[in-house]
Amino acid sequence: MHWSRQAMVVFAALACSRRVSAFVRQSRVSQSAFASSSKGVVGAGIRRQKPKVSSDSLIRMVERLQKDEGKHLDIRFGAMQLQATVAENETSEPQLPPVFPLQGKDPQEEPPRMRFAPSPTGSLHVGGARTALYNWLVAKKGQLDFPNSEAGFILRVEDTDLARSTKESEASVLEDLTWLGLQWDEGPTDTIEISKYGPYRQSERGNIYVQAAEKLLEEGKAYRCFCTTEELEEMKAQQEAAGIPPRYDGRWRDAPEEEVNKMLEDGKPFTVRFKVPENSRVVIEDVVRGTVGWDAEATVGDFILLRSNRVPVYNFCVAVDDALMGISTVVRAEEHLTNTVRQALVLDALDAPRPRYAHCSLILGEDKQKLSKRHGATSCNQFRLDGFLPDAMINYLALLGWNDGSDNEIFTRDELIDAFELERVVKSPSVFDMEKLKWVNSQHLKMVSLPEVVQLVKQQFEFENMLKVGTDDSDLAFINMSYAATALARERMQTTKDAVLNAKTVFGYDLPATFNDISDAEAKSMIEQGNFYNLATRILSDFESDVFPIPDASTAMDTFQSEIVESAEKPQPSEFVGAYKKYMKTLSKEMGVKGKNLFHPVRLALTGEMSGQEVTQQLAILVMASADDTCIDAGKAGVVSVSERMDRLKAFCDSIPEQFQTPKDVEQKSSKKDTKGGNAKASRSSSSETTTGTPVDDKDPKDSYEGPPITALDIRVGRITKVWEHEEADKLYCEEIDVGEDEPRTVASGLRPYMKAEDMEGKLVLVLCNLKERKMVGFPSHGMVLCASNSDHTDVRLVNPPIDAKVGERITIPDFNFEGEDAEPFAENKVGKKKVFEKIAPHLVTSKYGVPEFLGRPFMTSAGVCTSAIAEGTVA
Repeated sequence: MHWSRQAMVVFAALACSRRVSAFVRQSRVSQSAFASSSKGVVGAGIRRQKPKVSSDSLIRMVERLQKDEGKHLDIRFGAMQLQATVAENETSEPQLPPVFPLQGKDPQEEPPRMRFAPSPTGSLHVGGARTALYNWLVAKKGQLDFPNSEAGFILRVEDTDLARSTKESEASVLEDLTWLGLQWDEGPTDTIEISKYGPYRQSERGNIYVQAAEKLLEEGKAYRCFCTTEELEEMKAQQEAAGIPPRYDGRWRDAPEEEVNKMLEDGKPFTVRFKVPENSRVVIEDVVRGTVGWDAEATVGDFILLRSNRVPVYNFCVAVDDALMGISTVVRAEEHLTNTVRQALVLDALDAPRPRYAHCSLILGEDKQKLSKRHGATSCNQFRLDGFLPDAMINYLALLGWNDGSDNEIFTRDELIDAFELERVVKSPSVFDMEKLKWVNSQHLKMVSLPEVVQLVKQQFEFENMLKVGTDDSDLAFINMSYAATALARERMQTTKDAVLNAKTVFGYDLPATFNDISDAEAKSMIEQGNFYNLATRILSDFESDVFPIPDASTAMDTFQSEIVESAEKPQPSEFVGAYKKYMKTLSKEMGVKGKNLFHPVRLALTGEMSGQEVTQQLAILVMASADDTCIDAGKAGVVSVSERMDRLKAFCDSIPEQFQTPKDVEQKSSKKDTKGGNAKASRSSSSETTTGTPVDDKDPKDSYEGPPITALDIRVGRITKVWEHEEADKLYCEEIDVGEDEPRTVASGLRPYMKAEDMEGKLVLVLCNLKERKMVGFPSHGMVLCASNSDHTDVRLVNPPIDAKVGERITIPDFNFEGEDAEPFAENKVGKKKVFEKIAPHLVTSKYGVPEFLGRPFMTSAGVCTSAIAEGTVA
């Protein structure tokens, strides 16, 4: 009987068995699984001649299968997917070639073929994503250096872990790689015809591994081990009792041929073990770690290549696949370093070239322990759900163990390809810093156009489950809501999720039910000053009488025009914004309050928060979320409408104790009536004389000031990052200053005669940012560092923000409103053309305590008052 008919007999018999028929029908069985040698060995390997087995023997084999449920047959069902065939001398399975692609070549000189080989046992995590990225970058750069070559990024699925590998996990990993933009050139979903290197799933390459094992058996570089599980466990127990590291003792390594044949004839199951050469040593030149060597015999012992069920082990598959696919460099995590011993031994035994190796250090959490779920999000899909951009993830992952030798931390994808070198990957572990990732993401968000950001914000609304059922991506209400949420948060957002979470905060209303429920010390102190009660009750009264301005839902989007319309000219404020500003001016005049005593109570009353974005924009998006045609599910998003807020505000006001219902400074103001009529202005001193008896002017300089508003200036906190001497000007320093923008500002200052460069680097300073850029002896200067100087300008010192001030924040002046559109600084050309600064400068001085002031009011930051080392000087 011919072999093809014998195979059909066995296959048919198996399919008819009630105990295994369902198992067989789901599988594709390889002809090699039924192969036997002339010695009657079942499943010994690839058939090299027509077997001489009778149909009676095959029937007995089937009977044994039925009895033992196939335990001792070398048949791999399911996961390995070895294809069934009955055509004599023909097979469609991959074969072990006689020559490997890189045979006799130096991998370092060849077009790079890089591989990422995930096991589909879970999601793609940060460590795996970085490994994939480093391989991808080398491959992409290689494709530029070696056009029209086989250089590329190969994706190989290592799914031999039968218990844990799933198709769902594989799909998840492939989806994450696609989201990151790490598209593979060859892989399991490959559309490029490079079939000579496929298949790309190990489960589809079983025939190759069996052939490789057969080759090593024939050449005496591997052997069959018939040890049972019980024998191996006893061996391990004895070694541990004797204080010897557990390892296989090699009892079948040199077993007599007769004894081996007897076990084979009896159908005893066996594993195929690699015969580690005596006194062998494995040495590699690791790109990251340098020379690494092992005593192979002492390190690994004779390890298994094929299990008794013919399933190949991980290290055997990896070595064979790397050789067959022509992988030039293996980049992977350091935890795989010891695997290199087994893989190098297999490659050497197969006469296959070794690739270069680069083992990257682990990624740690901020507690310096291996990064894991306890540190927060680690899977790529979670970062996608949390609103991170793929390009930002790529940028940050590249920096976890690599730098280009410069201080640059923001890279585009093309810049990374151009700059990346494996030789610059460091050995020390990298710490995953979530705050740093958010900062990198915020920088990339600034590079993305508003419509693109809005599309991502739309996804976040879906992820956060805040939409009404049936909301369509093309619904106008959904589009407008996404634009509004983006415009409202864009200046502060670090992720696209921030826009949605910010909107959710705005939708809510956290004003406590009663005064006694207040936990915010700042809010409580402000209410105790007495202005809140009067302002809140006035707002309630005006709301009930329809005097208080509320945006119209149909035109609410107009409130965000300045953020979403890119124009050289600032758009006119919307009708609602104009009405609100007019209302606030009237409120200020009639209630006799201004500045923070006006804006903070009103903000708390309307939003339930002490700080936040423009109140007009918050009211606008709230009205949009409360409209009948809104896309927002009020229950899921926690929307509290304006009318509901008024009801809560009224109940809260009723709970405020009587002593806090009257402003504390009413009596003080009434005592300062002067003969000219009206309220006297607050003076800089409660006395008409200083402690030394020197007369002072009781008048507030603000009353007689007629110059440009101080808010016209954009004075920000900056940090000097670099200082050097100007080559052509002996009085100028050139400086790079971080003022919270995408790139540091370059500024030229005349400070060289007064201070040393090394004393300036790293210092926090104040920078006037809306001066028009000009050339200072050819150097582009964009701004001015503010300094204090004495009367004859012989002593010049930096003005110092508090050490906790935030880089990029704008300084404020008490009694001047720095909130709202009216308080925005003038544009650069207007500052230069109108010479605004020159008109304001005479009023910028330092007090006798060295505090920089404008009209007697100090320069303020979120961290406190600015200072200088020069008293009673000027600021410029």
